[in-house]
Order: sequence, then C-alpha cells, then structure tokens
Amino acid sequence: MPTWTVVGIVLAAAIIALVVHDLLQRRHTILRNFPLIGHLRYLLEKVGPELRQYIVTSNDDERPFSRDQRSWVYATAKRENDYAGFGTDNDLERPPAGYVIVKHAAFPHAPVAADADPLHPVPVAKVVGERHGRRHAFRPASVVNISGMSYGSLSGAAVEALNRGAALAGCLQSTGEGGLAPDHAHGGELIFQIGTGYFGVRDEHGAFDLGRLVDLCERHPVRAIEVKLSQGAKPGLGGLLPAAKVTPTIAAARGVPAGQDCISPNRHRAFDDVDGLIAFVERIADATGLPVGVKAAVGDTGFWQELARRTGDLGGGPDFVVVDGGEGGTGAGPLAFTDHVALPFRLAFPRVYLAFAEAGLHHDVAFGGSAKLGFPETALHAMALGCDWVAVAREPLLAIGCIQAQRCHTGHCPTGITTHNRWLVRGLDPTLKSVRCANYLVTLRKELLRLAHACGVSHPALVGPDRIELLDGQGGARTLTEVVGYAPGWGLPGARDRRAVDALMRG
Repeated sequence: MPTWTVVGIVLAAAIIALVVHDLLQRRHTILRNFPLIGHLRYLLEKVGPELRQYIVTSNDDERPFSRDQRSWVYATAKRENDYAGFGTDNDLERPPAGYVIVKHAAFPHAPVAADADPLHPVPVAKVVGERHGRRHAFRPASVVNISGMSYGSLSGAAVEALNRGAALAGCLQSTGEGGLAPDHAHGGELIFQIGTGYFGVRDEHGAFDLGRLVDLCERHPVRAIEVKLSQGAKPGLGGLLPAAKVTPTIAAARGVPAGQDCISPNRHRAFDDVDGLIAFVERIADATGLPVGVKAAVGDTGFWQELARRTGDLGGGPDFVVVDGGEGGTGAGPLAFTDHVALPFRLAFPRVYLAFAEAGLHHDVAFGGSAKLGFPETALHAMALGCDWVAVAREPLLAIGCIQAQRCHTGHCPTGITTHNRWLVRGLDPTLKSVRCANYLVTLRKELLRLAHACGVSHPALVGPDRIELLDGQGGARTLTEVVGYAPGWGLPGARDRRAVDALMRG
C-alpha cells in the first residue's frame, strides 16, 4: 500500500475520532454543536492577544462586553487564573470619562469567615419586606443574584443550568416574565416576575389571576415577587415570542396556546396609575405573604417621585425596587430602543434612590440594580450608590457558554442558550454548566467582599459613595457623592442594618 494512502487513512481515522470525541464530550458546547471546526474558535481565542497587537481591536474595544470582561468571566467560571500580569493595559493617563477608581483605606479590614470559604454567604444588609410586616420577610443570603431571563427566550437547558448554579452559589434567580417551568425546579430559590402578559398567572382571557399566583407560590420555592414595568432592552415597547418558539412546554409554563405568537403588551392591564400599582402590590403581598417589589428601566423621573411620595402617604407599596439600566437586557429589541430609550444605570439609579431618600424611605425600601453590573468594580459602584444587591444576567450566560455571537434574536444561538433548535441545545449540558455559573457568581461575590475589605469595611454595602471616584477624562475626578448630589449617609444602610450586617460578617 502506498505511503500516501496509509497517511491518508491515518489522517481520516484521526479526524473521525476527533469528531466522535467532540460529539460525545459534554464540557464544551461549541465542540458538541460544531465538531472539528469548533476547535478553530478556541485556537483563535488562544492566539487572540498576539494577533491583536497587529490587527483588529484592543482588549477594551468590543461591545457590549470587551474581551477583557469576557475573559474574566470565562476564567472565573472555569476556576482558572483570573489575575492579570504586567500591570493594567487601560490608559489611565487619558481614561474615558466615568472611569471608576476605588479609594482603598490605609488600614484594610481584617479577613472574615467568607474569605476562607467561598460559599460562605455575603448577605444583603436589609431584611426585605420588614417595613410592611410581610409574613415571609427575609434577608437574602447573597448580594449577587441572577436577574430575570424568561423561559422561552432562553432554552430549557440554559434555564436549568442557571437554576442549578443559583442553588450551588446560594443565591436567588428571577424567573423573568415567561412563567415558572420545570427547568426552574432544580434547587435554586426564586423571585417570581410578573410581567405585562401575566404569564403563568393569567386566566383564560389573559387577565391577572391572583389565585393562580398563590397556588404557584405555595408549590415552588418563591421567596419574593417582582412586578416588571419595563426592561432595559426595550422599555415601553413590550415584547414578542414568535410562534416558532412557543413549544408545548413553553406554552404550558406561560398559559398560552402553543404554536402562536406570544405577545407581552407594553403596559399592565391590572392598574394604570401609581395608586393602582401600590394597590396591586399590596393585594399580592396580602395574599402570598411574600415581599413584593417593582422592576423597571428609568425614563420619567416624575413617576418615581410620585411612587415614593404615595408609598409614604399610604403606608404601603413596594418592599424593593430593582432599577434596570438602558444599557442592559438579554432581550432583543429595535435598535432605536436598545440604543436610545431609558437612562443608563449610572444616571438612572441615583434618580430613583434620591426620590425615596427625599421621602425618607431609603432605609426601609431595599434596592437592586441590573445592567452590566457583573464585574467587581461595577457592582461595587452600584452598591456605593445605594444598591443592596446586584442582579446579573448576560454575565452568567457568558459563564455557561455564551460567546457574544449576538444572534439571540435569530433562533440560531450557536451555544444553545437562546434557541430551541434541538441540535444546538443538546450541546449545553446543564449539570456541568451550572458549576461554571456558580463559580462565576461565587467569585464575583468574593471579589466584592475583597474590595470592601480594601476600603476598610466588613461588607460591600458599607462602602459609601465617598469611596468611589469617577475620572473625568481631563485629569480630574469627583466622588460619587459630588456627582449624584447625595446628602451625608445616603447610599448606606441605616444604622441598625449596618450593625446587623457587620455582626453577621464578623460572626
């Protein structure tokens, strides 16, 4: 047999063996879905830093997440070395306006139990629902939680991976507005989100059904309920899950017909003003005993001022508020909405917090933040503004395999996360990816705690706005306090909560 024939046979056998290996292994979604050619992606990723010295972009140029940011999430998810060598490659001589600088203390805080045990909880400073005496008021165990991403928009495998990851990390997962599915039932505790379509808790006419909500909360580990008014990706627009994505399983979770377009209206039918929203919140809280909050992107500041004022006047209202920045959102939307509607988080959150602070409610209402807050410095910035926790969405998707292909709206997500194509979804192993999700969440929480210690305090919520400076890009800087106009003590928990969380961390 000629030598070249032998070589060809050996090469063909090697290729076939590699294809079979790729199809059978479960660690890498890309290789399961795209055997053989998927290796090219990993090769390019490996040599990317060297190539970019000569062509394409720097580590910070890509959007919505830069290569530096994605690399950090991937490294933490895989428990690889997430350190950087040879100093920062950011240009601190000509930084972009708003560049975050954390002002460390001369005498950092001594390590606590959470430093030795990554799974040690870093609890929220406030007891959510305490002000209104909710029967099931509670202190969330983690300052880092998973934000709402709907079943249907995400594949069942992705939802399961996130829920298992939340259980491993000891944090909460918001269901998103797509209802509560079997894929949410893998140990992770939930925040049930009620959107404008009332999916999962609607009657046969599409109206909100309180009885179904009570039944759902009794059968599942729901710790809180959030009423979603809008989201960062497409505020004021509503949404559409196309008929091709409305499978029988998704239809059952949402309470809609299978195989038909599933529409989320742009507003709620159950209320049409601030007093109606407060009454809706109280009705749900009375029936379930759970803390009830509001999640929204921020446009009209007057709404938030009226909500804070009427919450104080009526003695009822949201137990927590989650502010979604206009730069956030896993959902697809028209370019005009994704680019130009709703304030970015840095501007949005202080306006909401100021409304409640001026009403004297900032210590009673808990605050969450979402929109690209899944990195230590951005999360600490949010908490210094007054957030009690951060909710992350796209970053956990990166942790379970997302490669920022930005094909979420096409049904052809190559990593099986935002598609229901069976071939693509099969590549995502929920059990293995859940560990990566948990690794990322735990590392972010640990890094937040280490930054807090560097600032001389025991908990990230105790880092005040004076500890963060924003560079202006022209050689100057201002503290967050100066930028947002907070009064002394704003941005921090009340004295009782400060003492409680400090004791929890020390103990």
